[in-house]
Amino acid sequence: MNFDSIRCYHQEEVPATLERLSNEKQFVNILSTIYPLLPKEVLKQRLTSFDNTDDFQKIMVYPFLQYIEANLTKGIELQGVDQIDKKQPYLYISNHRDIILDSSLLCGKLLEHGMDTVEIAIGDNLLVFPWIEDLVRMNKSFIVRRNPGAKQMLESSQLLSSYIAHTINEKKHSIWIAQREGRAKDADDRTQESLLKMFNMGGTGTFAENLAALHICPLSISYEYDPCDYLKAKEFQQKRDNPQHKKTPEDDLLNMKTGVMGYKGKVIYRIAGEITEEILQLGNDIQNRNELAAAIASLIDAKIHSNYEIYKVNLIAYDILNESTTYNKSYSLLEKLDFEKYLEMQIKKINLENKDVDFLKIRMLEMYANPFRNALLVNS
Repeated sequence: MNFDSIRCYHQEEVPATLERLSNEKQFVNILSTIYPLLPKEVLKQRLTSFDNTDDFQKIMVYPFLQYIEANLTKGIELQGVDQIDKKQPYLYISNHRDIILDSSLLCGKLLEHGMDTVEIAIGDNLLVFPWIEDLVRMNKSFIVRRNPGAKQMLESSQLLSSYIAHTINEKKHSIWIAQREGRAKDADDRTQESLLKMFNMGGTGTFAENLAALHICPLSISYEYDPCDYLKAKEFQQKRDNPQHKKTPEDDLLNMKTGVMGYKGKVIYRIAGEITEEILQLGNDIQNRNELAAAIASLIDAKIHSNYEIYKVNLIAYDILNESTTYNKSYSLLEKLDFEKYLEMQIKKINLENKDVDFLKIRMLEMYANPFRNALLVNS
């Protein structure tokens, strides 16, 4: 298959891509805000000095990730590396909180553990400007066509599935992909069965064999605070008041900027380990393909839910929502008051004509309570 329309750029394409980016005023302005001490001409020279993605990521991108960790978090950890073989390519499937940082921060931590960065699945709805597509494809991202049209949907899914199988089995390179299309705005993370059915298209064996060949590895991402929580709550009200509401490209850009530059508290990535044997066992036990897809999706969900890091804010939100004091021994009254003040501050940022404060607060509480609720269910 010809993957040119979706694949990440080859190494020989990097110099020309960086040359194009160096002439993009908007991109250079963004780069200047990231590296304010470097004159724009110096930045352009540095950009065009790279001839491969790995050096660009290590020298240009990684220092910015270090800045984010030092200034906008309480620390970022990657746990569970002992559950995998560093030389083995995996298909990491994770919950999805932040448009840019979920995969970017993971790549930074993989570098620190002496591992290659991953190829990243990115929806074409985020490619608001042509230079963004250049930037992400040069940065080991491949394109997921979100709405190719009814006639092209099957062809698009087959191409994507074949590319994923090719990357894992031929290129021997790991991939990160979210468990569903778009972020779970309420943090109730569920794997889309249609995603698993898409993976199956790239193989020639049974459903279970095709998925097993991808070395699927569930990954949990836990942010203590979600900088985009108020934007997600705002979108909930907009969709409630107008079921036809759709985000604009400007909304996506605001979410990207807010997610990157907002405070995140502690951030923990936890690798569950490969689930190949469990998938094959489910394949032996379940003959119906739809039931098998549902069972594998539930397996991935259970792995993700059981590996969340549960913060005090999750317990506080759970107790407030349930009007209970079940977990109040795990946090202080001051911590509860601080969290309630945080929610008020975030809700104040929401600009809506018919702002429903009670509704917005409940939606935000659910975002923080749901990871704990799901962890409780899977661990009970």
